Amino acid sequence: MTLPDNAYVDLTPDMRICRLLTGMWQVSGAHGAIDPGAAVESMVRYHDAGFTTWDMADHYGPAEEFLGEFRRRLAESRGEGALKDLRAFTKWVPCPGPMSRPVVEAAIARSLSRMGVEALDLLQFHWWEYSDEGYFDAFARMSDLVDEGRIRHLALTNFDTEHLDALLDGGFRVVSNQVQYSLIDRRPEVRMAPYCGERGVGLLAYGTLCGGLLSERFLGRPEPGWADLHTASLRKYKQMVDAWGGWGLFQDLLSVLLGVAAKHGATIGNVAVRYVLDRPAVAGVIVGARLGVSEHIADNARVFDMALDGDDHDRIEAVLGRSRDLFGLIGDCGDEYRR
Repeated sequence: MTLPDNAYVDLTPDMRICRLLTGMWQVSGAHGAIDPGAAVESMVRYHDAGFTTWDMADHYGPAEEFLGEFRRRLAESRGEGALKDLRAFTKWVPCPGPMSRPVVEAAIARSLSRMGVEALDLLQFHWWEYSDEGYFDAFARMSDLVDEGRIRHLALTNFDTEHLDALLDGGFRVVSNQVQYSLIDRRPEVRMAPYCGERGVGLLAYGTLCGGLLSERFLGRPEPGWADLHTASLRKYKQMVDAWGGWGLFQDLLSVLLGVAAKHGATIGNVAVRYVLDRPAVAGVIVGARLGVSEHIADNARVFDMALDGDDHDRIEAVLGRSRDLFGLIGDCGDEYRR
């Protein structure tokens, strides 16, 4: 399997990525047991199918180590040239506090070692306590490491528009901001996406499938209780559905999405991902994978063979227009982590 040209985008002039990134939160332990060997074998299959861009974090269990083992296995079996299209994005999520050079260097060195690389492709930085302005110090130290060749590009995760603006106005280069963005959670459209479009910052969207809730599996089902939500993702995004409008309205949305999907020979998940991929400033969508447990390679690839038309959008908007204002309820991107 090969993906079409529209499956890729230049996030920066020197870094081409697959617009559907494979997310590795699901190996952290919050979604069930993962066999390391089977996980790495699955990574090879995703890569061979054209899904060449990976998203992980320093706190996603063994995710960085899996990436390192995947790189070693690919290089040993096929040569270093097999790694030329591979892109691996990680995150640094420190506890707020003094951000001295040794603190920053130790965190980056740990990720470099785990991933088996000399430079991180993209380091996405998260900071949840804006009253502590140590994030400026951290970014300054990370920028030094860019100059020294240990990080290629810097980015953010779950920053709100105000504090993204503060970093940019401070002279820092920010390639992207990773935010929650889906048919359910369209808060980025209020401030973040317009601002990023103006400033040349890409959005990497996560939660686009609401942990699997946006799928045929939940159409026509009674509202699940807490015990039925067996992964951290399902529990997290069921709460978002409740805030958005509740299970009844969600069923209406799934019904409409099924009709749109049938028209395009696709799935509800394909429609949900395509919708967000088409939004302004969105560079890519992160779709999590339970590596070695289940694979959705062929299903994910269909996203790049479909285009939503005006009628599709009208049908979807008719349901979305009945939902609550999550920006008013929760706030800007990432504010759910700072309440």
